[in-house]
Amino acid sequence: MSNLFKFMIILLLNITFLNAESTPAQAKELVEKGVEFCKKVGVEACVEEFNKPESKFVKDDLYIWANDFDGIITAHPKKPLKGKNLYRYKDKAGNQLFKNCIEKVKTQGSGWVDYVWEHPTNGEQTLKTSFVIGIGKDQLIGAGVYK
Repeated sequence: MSNLFKFMIILLLNITFLNAESTPAQAKELVEKGVEFCKKVGVEACVEEFNKPESKFVKDDLYIWANDFDGIITAHPKKPLKGKNLYRYKDKAGNQLFKNCIEKVKTQGSGWVDYVWEHPTNGEQTLKTSFVIGIGKDQLIGAGVYK
């Protein structure tokens, strides 16, 4: 096998790996780790950690965000949304995603919520699903993957 051919294979593998998007299982696992972290350090401290762009809960296109049950974003490491009330926010498909996340947690404790969100690499509105679960008395955390 020529060196050029080996180089091309390695390059292709690296490009494929770098462009790979996260899976639903990885999103759920990250959220579950976030819940465990919150149990150890408390809700306020874990939400502070979730806000950091360099947080251990940010992995490429996967990250934990948080909001309270009034729809106020308490953590978002990728966009300046902290403090904004997005309860009535509708995505491009008309989904009230934060309201839907709150209802999912209040009625089922946790679960998946589908919506449309801006894709970080191409800027297009893309179908996304997030696993959400409650923390503390009136907050939830979630992490999502693009479909």
